[in-house]
Amino acid sequence: MLRGPEHRFELTNPGYDKLIGHRDVVGRAVAEALPDAVEQGFLDLLDGVFRSGDAFTAHGMLYAVQAEPGGPVDDRYVDFVYQPIRDATGAVVGIFVEGADVTDRKMLERDLQSLNADLEQRVRDRTQELIEAQEALRQAQKMEAVGQLTGGIAHDFNNLLQGIIGSLEIVQRRVAQGRVSELDRFITGATTAANRAASLTHRLLAFSRRQPLDPRPVKVNPLVASLEDLLRRTTGERIELEMVLAAGLWTTLCDPNQLENSLLNLVINARDAMPHGGKLTIETCNAHLDDHFAASQRDVRPGHYVCICVSDTGTGMSADTIAKAFEPFFTTKPIGQGTGLGLSMIYGFARQSEGYARIYSEVGQGTTIKLYLPRHYAEAEQDVALPGLTQDHGTNAGETVLVVEDDGVVRSLIVDVLAELGYQAVEAHDGPAGLERLRTMERIDLLVTDIGLPGLNGRQVADAGRALRPGLRVLFMTGYAENAASASGFLEPGMSMITKPFAMEALATQIRTIIEG
Repeated sequence: MLRGPEHRFELTNPGYDKLIGHRDVVGRAVAEALPDAVEQGFLDLLDGVFRSGDAFTAHGMLYAVQAEPGGPVDDRYVDFVYQPIRDATGAVVGIFVEGADVTDRKMLERDLQSLNADLEQRVRDRTQELIEAQEALRQAQKMEAVGQLTGGIAHDFNNLLQGIIGSLEIVQRRVAQGRVSELDRFITGATTAANRAASLTHRLLAFSRRQPLDPRPVKVNPLVASLEDLLRRTTGERIELEMVLAAGLWTTLCDPNQLENSLLNLVINARDAMPHGGKLTIETCNAHLDDHFAASQRDVRPGHYVCICVSDTGTGMSADTIAKAFEPFFTTKPIGQGTGLGLSMIYGFARQSEGYARIYSEVGQGTTIKLYLPRHYAEAEQDVALPGLTQDHGTNAGETVLVVEDDGVVRSLIVDVLAELGYQAVEAHDGPAGLERLRTMERIDLLVTDIGLPGLNGRQVADAGRALRPGLRVLFMTGYAENAASASGFLEPGMSMITKPFAMEALATQIRTIIEG
């Protein structure tokens, strides 16, 4: 307790004596007894309370204590309450100082804050480690999926190439033998397989862009029958292929190209499940799915459906495999022999067509996969024969067409067709060679160039050609989706594009349209 404006010590307790180092302060003023307190600003606080008469509270004030003159300084944290003492008239005559040493508490709080900060940093570090680990896992999964996709597409594509190469080898052998009476069947087989391969690549591009299907009324039996030669070459001699096509089969509404691709995928899967041979059966029938069946199946609506059923006598599937079979990138085949996209695309095609796909299988007992496509109450469209080259595609003006293509076979085919149609065809094997022709030749009516060229790409050749020959007409050839380039503003006025693989009739028609336009 302090008395008077000098703040003279009148009374202390053992706790305060210990705080100030057991100094003899009673009867002495604060300024005299505790010069270190004066330096730390405590005297100013006392003066303020004495003058104003207002109590003052301070929490966790740092107080540097020196137990002995010249001795070490010990920092202590103190909670203070300065309470004015008044006489009978209300005048302030002294100050009652109540203090509590809270150093231990403050040290614990500081340690806790340090621990919290350390814990937060450790949490941040651990979270970052988890994020990096998850990103690494996603990247690994992505690369594994890409590996499965590329290897599996190559595997499936090779099956189609086998039909093409095998048919052409037979044609070559028959021509050498002078047996040309039955060539049409093998040429048709090679053309059909090539068209399937072209359709496969375009559907893969469409799949990556989530493009919609092209549903049409389809008669399933003629479509399945038209694939028989290709399917027999795909399955090989050790597998017996039987087709049971029901009479009076209803029409369905679906994308016929996707249905062909689905059937081919199912046949390839069945063949791979019978490495030592077996029997493969393709059946079609009309099916009525009633309310009882629909109630027992997920996402099935009752109604009339066309059913395509592919059954094999192969290794079969376990219940766990069946549960995962329709998942994208899931495959039981070795690396490079399956994309894990075949069954998932079939399932997606069926669902987009408002139909269903179901698997019935047991290990060692073979597998049956059924596609249910909804009945359509309209006549199927008649197949239209592909148009061929005619005299209408030719020219009498002898226009000069520069063909820039790095693939020698493709370049030769295009040049031969153009020459046959009456054009003056000039060829270049890469971008720089094409640009040199543009610089040196007197007349060029049309530039036909592949986009993906070594040295200079097709667009660079076209831009340089237009700088030399303003208004030069250009036809780009590409193996990518045509709409991707068109949508990005790639084409300028006087430019057009054709997507590989293309029919020669389509190329000739487009060339005639561009030149006459």
